[in-house]
Amino acid sequence: MTLTTTASLISSAYEEGRGVAAFNAINLETVEAIATGAETANRPVIVQISENAVRYHRGLAPLAQAAIAVASGSTMPIALHLDHATDERLVGIAVDLGFSSVMYDASQLPYEDNLARTAAVARRCHDRGAHVEAELGEVGGKNGVHTPGVRTDPAEAAAFVAGTGVDALAVAVGSSHKMTTRDAALDEVLIAAIHRAVDVPLVLHGSSGVSDDGLRAAIAAGMTKINVATQLNKAFTGAVRDALEADPALVDQRRYLGAGRDAMAAETARLLTVISG
Repeated sequence: MTLTTTASLISSAYEEGRGVAAFNAINLETVEAIATGAETANRPVIVQISENAVRYHRGLAPLAQAAIAVASGSTMPIALHLDHATDERLVGIAVDLGFSSVMYDASQLPYEDNLARTAAVARRCHDRGAHVEAELGEVGGKNGVHTPGVRTDPAEAAAFVAGTGVDALAVAVGSSHKMTTRDAALDEVLIAAIHRAVDVPLVLHGSSGVSDDGLRAAIAAGMTKINVATQLNKAFTGAVRDALEADPALVDQRRYLGAGRDAMAAETARLLTVISG
């Protein structure tokens, strides 16, 4: 049984200056793919379930319980994390179900509102032993990741961490969510400046759009937790598409979902060696 906590994985990576991977799961097959990839790479991993995935399943419990079962049976340490939650009620449900960490996202609110609401959520989660991640800046924001003012300011980040008590901070440094190409240009100088300014691990969202070398450079500059979703979805969906195109008469879901699971597991293992070294 190797279900572990996000805090334990992040704290050791932070202290050693290396990365820890956090991969999003959408269904049972993707949870299994992440676990298999972790075992293949011999690396720990954080399995994330987003508020969007919860909405798709019309509730958190079924997928969460499946993820806990898979993690508990894995030979590698696996932690469970709630990703991009804007609903404070959902944060409480996640902690009730056994999530060791949550990402509460109030980054679209004005700074003072983001700080106040995040601080309140952090206090409640800390009372129950849960690790809290928040976001400051616009990762792929409505004005674009290269527009002045959307990236995280180091001094503001330091004040935000001090004012909220969060355990990790997602910052805007040039990446963007849902990218299907890997050509995002990260600001490594800014990453290093934020890393010097705050005393908690930094989190890179939108990592699917960053090249392998870019991920290594971001970790070297001060990033710790690296979130990936779209890159793994591409691997899964590509294999499903190939299986269906190769056999138009195929109707057994296990055959094409299995192909997707295998492809995602392989990409999970590969990315784990890039991120975790």
